[in-house]
Amino acid sequence: MTRLTGTRPAAAQRWGCAATAFLLLLLTVQAAHKADLSSDATAATINHSPTLLQRLQELLQNGNGSDSVLRVSTATSDEAKVFHTHQLLLSLQSEVFESLLRNQSVITLHEPPETAALFEKFIRYLYCGGVSILLHQAIPMHQLASKYRVWGLQRGVADYMKTHLASESSQGHVVGWYHYAVRIGDTVLQESCLQFLAWNLSAILSSAEWGSVSVELLLLLLERSDLVLHSELELYTAVESWLSRRQPEGPVAERVLRAIRYPMIAPSQLFRLQVQSPVLARHYSAVQDLLFQAFQFHAASPLHFAKYFDVNCSMFLPRNYLAPSWGSQWVINNPARDDRSTSFQTQLGPSSHDASKRVTWNVLFSPRWLPVSLRPVYSDSVSGAIQTVRIEDGRPRLVITPATSSPDFAGVSFQKTVLVGVRQQGRVLVKHAYSFHQSSDEVTDFLVHADLQKRASEYLIDNSLHLHIIIKPVYHSLIKVKK
Repeated sequence: MTRLTGTRPAAAQRWGCAATAFLLLLLTVQAAHKADLSSDATAATINHSPTLLQRLQELLQNGNGSDSVLRVSTATSDEAKVFHTHQLLLSLQSEVFESLLRNQSVITLHEPPETAALFEKFIRYLYCGGVSILLHQAIPMHQLASKYRVWGLQRGVADYMKTHLASESSQGHVVGWYHYAVRIGDTVLQESCLQFLAWNLSAILSSAEWGSVSVELLLLLLERSDLVLHSELELYTAVESWLSRRQPEGPVAERVLRAIRYPMIAPSQLFRLQVQSPVLARHYSAVQDLLFQAFQFHAASPLHFAKYFDVNCSMFLPRNYLAPSWGSQWVINNPARDDRSTSFQTQLGPSSHDASKRVTWNVLFSPRWLPVSLRPVYSDSVSGAIQTVRIEDGRPRLVITPATSSPDFAGVSFQKTVLVGVRQQGRVLVKHAYSFHQSSDEVTDFLVHADLQKRASEYLIDNSLHLHIIIKPVYHSLIKVKK
């Protein structure tokens, strides 16, 4: 909303015209200068652009030659902030300002307090092309850039948000950024936030951010199988806390509780929840069938259970659990040095029937594995000659295989997930996750973009590669028996 409160002085009009002519002349000179440089090998560039930016900033600060005035008011204050500006510079950056200033020189802009507080930074960007922001300023700055159609700033703030998801803040920010991305329809930012929340859910569950999660976001998270957390019980406890705090309507609470994968929780823990959980007691009728099915799953042989029930659904699919029975952490010091190997054991499956059965896994890591096409071979033309292979031609490789085969494996396949921990803003978080099935011993794109030779690589923490390998047993229906 704008309001005309004055007319443009004649002197200011003349200054604006002169500035426009000066800018056109400057662009013409620059074009001619580039043409000269392209034809002379001895040419050099003399760059005084920092001085120009400083003078533009002084122009805004002092209001010299101003031909337009912006009055920024808020509903919470009777006093408006006044900015003496220059139509040419505002119009170059914003088509909205170009339209508003076409026939008037004094404009009143009405802004909410959070965007009004950043308006000076916003105007400074229009003059100098740069701005510094903090986490809590990202959304209001993006709102200003969107409202006044400053597309470069809008893209810059969105990129800032995508690259600062892991930054620490007292109240958290990723959940708020996700909800904002949904409101404005930024699907790329929305997916970036959702992926970060899924891979680092344990950190979110224990933070103040968890209480601000919307129903829609919670349901989206609960349907994912790539959630990284200690156990399904940890997720249930967090959901119970969310329900107790938010007190949603009955159908919503029941839908949330039915998204918990109860077969992934041990029977002893399920018994305890039935006795001690007030939320479960309140909505017991809505999940009674799922609890009964979970107890049946734990009591029977998986092969026998699979004859009567469809186990090819999300309820019987493990998430990425960090508990020791599901995998192992592996810290590789100096990963660029040579090949390494390790082994660990996991439980055969999530069913209590398989609780005593273990599978041993062997893991091989190679920092410079060469594809077959690049491996050294003898040449027919020159006897004994071997083609030259550079170290940088190789790429990291991770191979995971079971140490033995067993009849117990019948009806079970294994999905392997490798989490790569990175340090961002002082915290160790999951930034990369690679998954591959039993039919393959390795993932083809493992750390394909990583440079492990650099000590400052984002993939390394104190010159070490932090991996967490997770084995997810998946049961399959075999022979169906008529009920």
